[in-house]
Order: sequence, then C-alpha cells, then structure tokens
Amino acid sequence: MSDVLPNYPIDRDTVNRKLKWLMSIRLLFALLLMGSTIAYQIGNQVYTFEAPVTFLYGLSGTILFLSAVYGVLQPTVKRHQLLFIYGQITIDALCISLIVFVTGGYASVFSFLYIVVVIYSSVFVFRRGSLLVALFCSVQFAVLLILELNGTIDPAGFGGTIAGATPTGIQVFQKSAILTAACFSVAFLSGYLSDQERRSKVELAAMEAHLDRVQNLAQIGEMAAGLAHEIKNPLASLSGAIQILKGEMENDRDNMRLMHIVLRETDRLSSLVNNFLTFARPVAGQSQFVNLGDALNEIVTLFEKDDSVDQRVKTDLDIASDAIIEIDPLQLHQVVWNLLLNAAESISGEGTIRISIQKHNNDRVKVEIADDGYGMDAQTIKSIFNPFFTTKPKGSGLGLSIVYRILETYDCRMDVQSKPGAGSIFSMYFKMIDPATIA
Repeated sequence: MSDVLPNYPIDRDTVNRKLKWLMSIRLLFALLLMGSTIAYQIGNQVYTFEAPVTFLYGLSGTILFLSAVYGVLQPTVKRHQLLFIYGQITIDALCISLIVFVTGGYASVFSFLYIVVVIYSSVFVFRRGSLLVALFCSVQFAVLLILELNGTIDPAGFGGTIAGATPTGIQVFQKSAILTAACFSVAFLSGYLSDQERRSKVELAAMEAHLDRVQNLAQIGEMAAGLAHEIKNPLASLSGAIQILKGEMENDRDNMRLMHIVLRETDRLSSLVNNFLTFARPVAGQSQFVNLGDALNEIVTLFEKDDSVDQRVKTDLDIASDAIIEIDPLQLHQVVWNLLLNAAESISGEGTIRISIQKHNNDRVKVEIADDGYGMDAQTIKSIFNPFFTTKPKGSGLGLSIVYRILETYDCRMDVQSKPGAGSIFSMYFKMIDPATIA
C-alpha cells in the first residue's frame, strides 16, 4: 500500500479480516435496502413496479452481486490490494449517489451515507486516503444538486418529494457546504484515530519483538559465557605451547610454515572467542554525558575517510534534535561504526547512507541509519541479531549481536525495516538526558 506510515509494515492478515467485515456489512445493507423497498410497497399498497421501485430493486441486486464478486476476488488480490480497496470505495460512493438521486436528490434523507463511506474508508486508507474519499463524495453530492438545480435531472420524477418548490442556489450551496464540512471533519478525525491506532499497534509489535529478542539473547548469553571461558583457557595454553615449539624449529622451513598457519588460526579463534564473550557479557563501559549530534558528526567524518567507503558511498547527516544521552563514547562509536560498515557493505557500486537524529517522544531520541543497498527479506530480519548468523562470506555473525547487547545495557531499543532491493533502516531509541539535571 502506498498510503502507509513511513517504514511501517503492513499487516495483510488484519487488512483481509477488515475487508471481510466490510463485505459482510455491505451485504447486510443491500438486504436492508431490498427489504425496505418491499416494506414500502406493502405499506403504501404499491403493487406495480414503478420506476423508483424497479431502480431500488436493481440497485440492491447490483450491490449483492458486487459483494459476491468481491468475496471471490478478495483471496486472490495481493499485489494490487490498495486498488481493490479504492475500487470498492468508489463504487460504494457512486451507489450512494444513486440512492440519493432516486430518493429525492436535495430532499433525500440518505445523504448521511456519504459520511459512512468516509468513516469506513479511514480504516483501510487512513487519513490521507479518507480525505481523498471525502473530496470525492462531496464533489458527487455537489454535482448532483447542481444538475438538479439546473433542471438537467429530475429526482422528483423518480418518486422524490421536494419540500415546496425547486431548491434555490443558496439552498443548494448551503446543503452542499454542510455535507462537505461534515465529510472532511469526519475524514480528518477518523483518519487521525486510525493512524494513531496503527502507530500504537506498530509500537506494541516492536516492543514485543524486542522483549522476545532480549530473552532469547539472555539465554544464549548465559550458555555462551561458560562455553567461551572453557574454550579460552585451553586455547591460551595451546597458543603458548606453539610459541615455544616455534622457537625450537626456526631452521625447519616446512614446520615453520605450518607453525605460522597454526598461530594465525589460533589468533583468529581467540578473537572469535573474545567477541563471543563480549556478546555473552558486554563489559560495562565508562558512561558519560554525550552530545549525540557532536558524537555522530565525529564518527561519520572518520567513516568517510575509511578505506571501506572508498569514495563510492556518500553519507548524509541530518540532525533535527541535538540530544544528550548517557553512554560510553567508545561503545557508541563501536555500535554506530558497525552499523555504518554494514550499510556500506550492503551497497553494490555507488550509494548513500543517511543518518538522522530526531526526537521520538518526551524521553527518547531516535537515530536512524538508512542505506539504499540490497535490503533483506522478513526471514533474514528475524535472524540478523542471532549470534553466528551472517549473510557475508567471511563474516563471523557476531557484529550485530554484540551491537544489540551493548544497546540493551543502556536501555536502548533497536528496530529494523527492510525490503529486498529497497535498502534497510536501522533505528535506535536512546534515552534522553535533561540538560537541566547535568551538574
């Protein structure tokens, strides 16, 4: 869908459930319309099929038929779901115009149904889309009244009952303005509430994912700490013994070459164990009050001069909020550098990394690191913080795990949004420090 909050995922199961609900309501409305027409005929002893009666039967039958078509198409519509929704809204609005026309035009009591369409549209297309629907409904009603005023159409000829004479231009303008104001007011309010509901659901889902991830990493960390210590001690003894043997084999070239290989691999294994220990039990840093904007400026400046960038990747730093946070500057550097490096490695050829700082709410500041690289699918996103999971040929799979564990020690949450071919966005939510509390 295009009308979505930036970077927020679409819950298609929820949308499909709401679509089924809408189609059920529409089906009920068509049955009520048909039943009302039958009741009108019986109550007024009208047993002939006059034009308005025939028209209402045809309209209710058409709505029933369309409901059946929607029900058949709905499970198969995936890629063009937004067009499918807008198509239903458009047809519903046109049907409302026909109902208003056949029940008297200006004198019709069914103009409120436009507002119903605006309300339910906000559930699917949110505030921006519901404002467009409000405009569409208002224009339809205004055109209908103008055509009636000019005598182009005659709703009274279809059973309408205009109170008194033909409405004047001022009356048409007033009624059209009232409906327009009502539609836009309802669109704004219902769209706002719908957007707020969606934001709340996204925030709740992100917090649940964060808690699940923290619990899993904590369990893995406990096991990893003991395992890493058990490996590190004999590894140190093994490395020392090889160093001694190396000194006794300086004249044996073949064995020296093998010793160099063993020492190199021992050092690599030792580095891996150290990283694993860092993941399992991150060392508590020397926390300081840090100006986040200044710190990111410094890190980005150093990163731009790094060989990994190689002048093929541009960085764009946008500081909308100059916040103070409490963190170890070295660990902040490690976290941001790792994310910048991953972003650069995800870009094939030339690209851009965008770093932004903006206030999230009263006590949090959000740092976003976005790239236009190859992106990730949903399954990869679920696994990237697991230790030893990597998509790189030579990666250890501990980089992002360590980053997450470091951020966790500072009560900082991290979210990821990504799509294959559309890049990735890593968002960190740091706790802000009130400058007034700093001595």
